[in-house]
Amino acid sequence: MHYCQRCDDPIVMAPEGDNAVCPDCGNTEPARRLPLFVVTGASGSGKTTVFPHLVRELPDCLVFDADWLIGPFERACEFGEVDWPAFRDAWLSVAHGAAQSQRHTVLLAPFTPDQLDELAGRRWITDIHFAVLDCADEERRKRLEARPPWRERNVERHLAFAKYLRETIDTVVRTDDAPPEESARRVVAWVRRRIG
Repeated sequence: MHYCQRCDDPIVMAPEGDNAVCPDCGNTEPARRLPLFVVTGASGSGKTTVFPHLVRELPDCLVFDADWLIGPFERACEFGEVDWPAFRDAWLSVAHGAAQSQRHTVLLAPFTPDQLDELAGRRWITDIHFAVLDCADEERRKRLEARPPWRERNVERHLAFAKYLRETIDTVVRTDDAPPEESARRVVAWVRRRIG
């Protein structure tokens, strides 16, 4: 969120191209906007597994796992319950911050397009591109059951979410037909095509 630094009151600025413009006084400040790349997937799809490979293969981008902010948000939110829209909006702010250094953000997160479209930070991002990591239901079930006991294991819910993502996200990257390095290379190729 950009606030005008010339006005006496905290006036929220609006994006115009790669600038933030004050609607009251017309003050203009640089505010580069870039696309965001969201690599989504239901639990057990392989987001955590491909993460280090994406970091290595995309040194010119900032690659994040959205789960990194869950702990801090639990501590910051009343009663330890995460405000999920605020959590997602925070990641849009991180991506916009990365854009100020001319870096694209690749975010591994179980987000959907409709969860981001109405957030305040959405207007500070140009396009949001989605790809879904996916695997067969039986493979996902095995992966979830192999997790440590402290991990959440609502398998049926994750299978239903995976089905929803398959039906709504056009770009699908399989993680059960190749090693993680190859799945990551497919994601890298998808990002590179859109960055140009």
